[in-house]
Amino acid sequence: MNRRQSLHTLAAGFGAAFGSSMFPGIGRAASSVSGGPKRIIFFLQNQGFDPATCIPAGMKHSGSLAGAKLPEPIAALEPFKERLHIINGLHGLHTSPSHSAFFGALGGYRGSDGVPPSASTIDYELSKVLPETLLPHLCIGMDSMENMKAKPTVANLSASGAGQPIFMHSNPNHLYEMLYGGISEGNIRAQHEARSGMFDRIEQLAAAKGDGLPVADQQRYGRFVGGFEDINGLRERLGGVSDHLRKFAPAVDERYTAPEFETDWHDVLLDLGISALKSGITSVLTIGSGRGEIFGAWKGLGVQEQGHNLGHMEQPDNPIWIKIRQYNTSMLVKLMEEFESVPEGSGTMMDHTLIVYTSNNADQQHTSGATWPMMLLGNCGGIFKTGCFTQLDGKRPINALYTSLLNVSGVPCERFNMSGKMAAKFDSGSGPLKEILT
Repeated sequence: MNRRQSLHTLAAGFGAAFGSSMFPGIGRAASSVSGGPKRIIFFLQNQGFDPATCIPAGMKHSGSLAGAKLPEPIAALEPFKERLHIINGLHGLHTSPSHSAFFGALGGYRGSDGVPPSASTIDYELSKVLPETLLPHLCIGMDSMENMKAKPTVANLSASGAGQPIFMHSNPNHLYEMLYGGISEGNIRAQHEARSGMFDRIEQLAAAKGDGLPVADQQRYGRFVGGFEDINGLRERLGGVSDHLRKFAPAVDERYTAPEFETDWHDVLLDLGISALKSGITSVLTIGSGRGEIFGAWKGLGVQEQGHNLGHMEQPDNPIWIKIRQYNTSMLVKLMEEFESVPEGSGTMMDHTLIVYTSNNADQQHTSGATWPMMLLGNCGGIFKTGCFTQLDGKRPINALYTSLLNVSGVPCERFNMSGKMAAKFDSGSGPLKEILT
C-alpha cells in the first residue's frame, strides 16, 4: 500500500507540476541507478528449449561465438552474436518441470498445474529494485486465439509472493485500453471511462463488505480489494503523465479488432510490451509464449498443429519447431532494435537492458529438468559476458542465475528461493554464476 500510494503521489504531483520527466523511468535516461540493468525482459516459450536448437554444431565446451554459426532456429540472432550468451548446464530438477514448472520456472521451486506459487518469482523481485516506474511489472501471454478470447488473463508464471499470482494480459484490446485508454478517443476512450467507473464502484463495495469475515478470509478478501485498488491507482497514475504517453502509444489497426490469426495478437502484444518499456511505464516485462502451459498455436506461421502435441515432437531439425523458434527470435531482434533506437545516457536503451530467453519446460515437455538452456542478450554496460557459449556441469540450479540477476541489480544474496537444506541437495555452490559475469 505504501509503494502504491507513493507512486500515485509522485505521478500526480510531479506530472502536474513539472511534467512527466520528473517521474523515475518516465521520459528520462535511467542513469539514476549506477551499474546493473535498468530493465529486464523474460521471454519463456512453452514445450521446452532443446539445447540442440541453440548451441552451434560442434561446440561441446565453453568458448567464443565469433567463429561459430548459430543453428537455423536462432539464425536471426547471427548479426547480434556479440550481444548473445548461450548457457547450457543449469538444472531445475527440484522444480518438477515436466508439462511445465509453472510458477517454478521463474521462482526456482516446485511447481505444477493448479499449484499456487510458494514464493515470489524473480521477475517480481527485480521489479522492486530496478528504477521505479508507474507499473513495476507487466506480464503478457500469447496463446491460441480461442484461449486468449476465453481467458484474456491467466496466472501461471509470475507471483508477488506465496499464494499471490500475477496475471498475464492476453487480449491486446484490454491491455491497450488499460495503458492508453485515458489518452484515446472513440470506443477505446468510452470503454476506459466505463471500466474506470465500474472498478471504482467495485472497490468501494468490496471494501465495505469484508469487515465481518473471519480473519483468514479477510486476508484473502483484502488481496481481492487490493487488486482493484491497484487497477484504479494505475489508471490515475497513467492519467498524470498522459502527454508523455501520447508519444509512445501504438496505432490501433485491424490486427487488434479483426485478427486473421492468433499471431496478429501475439505481434501487437509485443508492440504494447515494447511501448510500455520505451515510455517508462514499466521496467520488467515477462512474455509467456504458450502462457506457461502446454497449449499455444501459431497458425499464422503455417503451423497447423497446436497445443499438447507440439511437445511430443523432437525439436532439432523439425520444420515446425524451426518456424516457432524463428518467430521467437524475430521478436528478440525486434526488442533489441527498438531499444537500440532510443538514446539513453551515453548510449542507448539496449545498453542498459537484459533479455532472458528460456522455457518454462526446461529442455522438453516431458523432462526431469536435468538441463535448462538459457540465452541472455545484452551486457548492461559490460557487467555480463556476451559473444560466448558457456557449458556448465549441471550442478547449479536456475536459482543461481536468478541470484546473479539480483546481485547485479544491487541486492546482495547467496541464494534465491532455496534453503540451505535444499541447496545441499541441488546446488554445488552459492552466490552468483561467475561464468556469466565479467
